[in-house]
Amino acid sequence: MAQALITLLTDFGTADYFVGAMKGVILSTCSSARIIDITHEVPAQDIQSAAFTLLASYESFPVGTIHVAVVDPGVGSARRGIIGKCAEQIFVGPDNGIFNYVFQREAPARVFNIQNEEFFRRPVSATFHGRDIFAPVAAALANGVEATQLGSEISDWVRLEPLAPVRRGKGTIEGRVLHIDRFGNCITNFTDEDVTEENKSNGALLINGRRISSFRRFFAEKETTGDGGLFAITGSAGFLEIAARNLSAAQILNAKVGQTVLFSEKD
Repeated sequence: MAQALITLLTDFGTADYFVGAMKGVILSTCSSARIIDITHEVPAQDIQSAAFTLLASYESFPVGTIHVAVVDPGVGSARRGIIGKCAEQIFVGPDNGIFNYVFQREAPARVFNIQNEEFFRRPVSATFHGRDIFAPVAAALANGVEATQLGSEISDWVRLEPLAPVRRGKGTIEGRVLHIDRFGNCITNFTDEDVTEENKSNGALLINGRRISSFRRFFAEKETTGDGGLFAITGSAGFLEIAARNLSAAQILNAKVGQTVLFSEKD
């Protein structure tokens, strides 16, 4: 694969040598690779945050992109490494749910257990599989090695909670906070298909005892309701976000990732 594109997404930060070492291993095997950093600032060991970040970014990349995502609290244990193929892209990393939101959206995904140690860097550190397994496997894929040469196909990869919200009777949908960004916006798992423009005119989001009935198209839009500055907006990732202009909605609401959010229409 000439000029293969490989992305990196980790919780390693940039103060240490970890990211640079992974890039060095990739380039040692595939010198023509182009390496793009999605982010290395995922909160430490936060698999769900990494899964959301990958979900929000993979569609921006061209066909054939190889995504290496390493947020790996189980490194060195019996957890598997996997290669996933879907959306005409490839995903490499630990089998801990990190790719599951993408796999859910792009089903069916083909997933392979990484087993062929011939392609690993030696010796394999028990604490740095990003460098010693996932980086060289990504480089091998970039050089044209097939996933079937690297391991056997599996169907029992680790799943996260379903991405879609759940209907709880007439006029009520139960969702949750998927992610809280650096601005304090609470990104829910509601999409415009779940909460339509017609629904918005006759309903509200409910979280932590607060009711948000203001739905905006952009952040600076004039406030039209008395929701204490809180409003909902469809963000760039395609999900409904709870926000507060120039303030942190998460702090105002004391909201946490995973917290229940209801959308309820008026009777």
